[in-house]
Amino acid sequence: MRDLKDYQESYASLPFEQTQARYRKRKILETLTRYRPRSILEIGCGLDPFFNHYAEFDAFTIVEPCEQFFDNALLQAQGNDKVTVVRGTLQERMALLGSRSYDLILMSSLLHEIPDCASLLSAAAKLCNAETIVHLNVPNAKSFHRVLALEMGLIPNLYEKSKVQQQMQQSHTFDLEALAEMSIESGFKVVEQGSFFVKPFTHAQMALLQNSGMVTDAMLDGFYNLSKHFPEHGSEIYMNIQLRG
Repeated sequence: MRDLKDYQESYASLPFEQTQARYRKRKILETLTRYRPRSILEIGCGLDPFFNHYAEFDAFTIVEPCEQFFDNALLQAQGNDKVTVVRGTLQERMALLGSRSYDLILMSSLLHEIPDCASLLSAAAKLCNAETIVHLNVPNAKSFHRVLALEMGLIPNLYEKSKVQQQMQQSHTFDLEALAEMSIESGFKVVEQGSFFVKPFTHAQMALLQNSGMVTDAMLDGFYNLSKHFPEHGSEIYMNIQLRG
């Protein structure tokens, strides 16, 4: 069984994750700006719920199983009657969550961290109407830094779990093909997909370079934009999906 307390502590101490999260949020915001959802369900919000970054909604619902993340979201949502925070997993709270309609369901940095991610996608499908967009993002097995590690002989294949993945108790290593296959098997079609933020080195190495000043903010923005030239090798992949038919 997954140790959620240990996960909370590991997440908070992970080097470079705050920077990675900044660019993850940029990609999510691009999707929200394109589709302009008025009703949003965020499944697993971490320490920084997305209502902090996108305000053009009528209703924002969060379902979060981790106590620290739930309490933090509840605190940040105080005074905002458009935000509802629910404790538990999606599957546990289906009866409550199914009473609402959603324009967009956000699963950010989530599917790779749970053992039965296909079950979660299938549950999310039951909350969708024909127009609902589900936004997914996960780490990319074909990230540039993993390809480099492969060519250096540090890992036997691109799907080998890294030390960070083991520390974070992550269950899956995805590429775009695997994520699309799981989505289709769960009743969805792929609307758009890609990767973002080409990361040359590991989280720990990137943090060291950033703290030394060798990696600047302008360079980080350049890494984000490099995915236009290396579309399969960004550090994370994203996918917007809808119900088939």
